[in-house]
Amino acid sequence: MLKSTEDAFNLLERLGAPPRLIKHLELVGEVGDEVNSKLDDLGVQYDKRFIQIGIAVHDAGKIVHPSELEKGGNLHEAAGEKLLLEHGVEAKIARCCLSHAQYASMGASFEELIVALADTLWKGSRAADLELQVIDDVAARLQTDRWGLFQTFDSCFEEIAAAGDERLSRSI
Repeated sequence: MLKSTEDAFNLLERLGAPPRLIKHLELVGEVGDEVNSKLDDLGVQYDKRFIQIGIAVHDAGKIVHPSELEKGGNLHEAAGEKLLLEHGVEAKIARCCLSHAQYASMGASFEELIVALADTLWKGSRAADLELQVIDDVAARLQTDRWGLFQTFDSCFEEIAAAGDERLSRSI
């Protein structure tokens, strides 16, 4: 069982994760920490450890499919879930390998949506559908209206995305 991001990175390194993959996961983790901070500021109840570890392992399948570090692709998704399960990682955490890219079609949990959001925002991209799902989930958790939170989160997401080029420059 992975108890921390340190545990997750140690596992990935034992499995042969290249430095570039580890760096990517760290950069996505930075974004996740920023989103988590906003959730904490608003008093949202959620599983922070799940998000942190989910981000740390979401691309584990790129160990098996290293070409997808450069060229993209989706073979790493199922391969990552399988690899993590074979090494005793909790199924709900291993599922982040799939849900970070397939959240729209698989009924992703709130925490999985945050993993997917961090993986989108880190490079400066925005995904309106994903962002609205997150905002709607936060609104439901806080028992408030989406539009009461929209500006707060839109500004947060824009600020994070605006630093995408800087994070990309550190990914090489």
